[in-house]
Amino acid sequence: MAKPLMAKATAVWLVDNTTLTFKQVADFCGLHELEVQGIADGDVATGVKGFDPIAHNQLEETEIKKGEADPRYTLKLKYNPAAVGEEKRRGPRYTPLSKRQDRPAAILWLVKFHPELADAQIRKLVGTTNPSIQAIRERTHWNIQNITPIDPVALGLCRQSELDMEVQKAAKKREAEGSVMTDDERRKLVSTEQSLEMAPEPRLPRGIAGLENFTLGGSDEDEHKKPVDYSNADSFFNLPDAEDEDEDDSDDPRR
Repeated sequence: MAKPLMAKATAVWLVDNTTLTFKQVADFCGLHELEVQGIADGDVATGVKGFDPIAHNQLEETEIKKGEADPRYTLKLKYNPAAVGEEKRRGPRYTPLSKRQDRPAAILWLVKFHPELADAQIRKLVGTTNPSIQAIRERTHWNIQNITPIDPVALGLCRQSELDMEVQKAAKKREAEGSVMTDDERRKLVSTEQSLEMAPEPRLPRGIAGLENFTLGGSDEDEHKKPVDYSNADSFFNLPDAEDEDEDDSDDPRR
């Protein structure tokens, strides 16, 4: 479904000037219903000026009236020939000025935790350049000592679905090339949704590693040994017999 121009500003205007439901506004602007509720509560889009979709030829006033009369009605975007194919346009990702300083941290995170990603994929996710990626990889960046790796999804530079899609592409490429991957690399190539559905893998504590085959029972050799009678104190302490003791005394030259 096509989205209006300046979707968030349009949602602000619809929330302030109409009685449409949060779901209607969210579906029309391509936002989440909770995000529209946050706009109404003043927690989201603070300071954003409303964008009138009627004055900018994106929505008919009759559509708003139909939506206000029927909460189940879906608003229809006015046809704009200039916007045809707008979402299919390909080009470098635009990064807002306020988030451009976070790109080195996101690049370092991708290079560290997803080394299988190509430079083109990182450039697509973060909206950076090849020299910046190369400087982070080779640790020649001027501020490399102060850069902390941070997830680009947490920084708002890309979506989790976009990151998972690029990771899956890298996984398929490595499988096609026939390269051998370690277990840790395979876990990294799994999307977030798949990893959450997996059962946790049992692991032994580091302190008892290597004791997997240890048993508290005796060995087979111990089982075949003859039982020893310890009821006699002399046999228990392996004391010499009385005759042997007399012979030892007779052989003593001092006697």
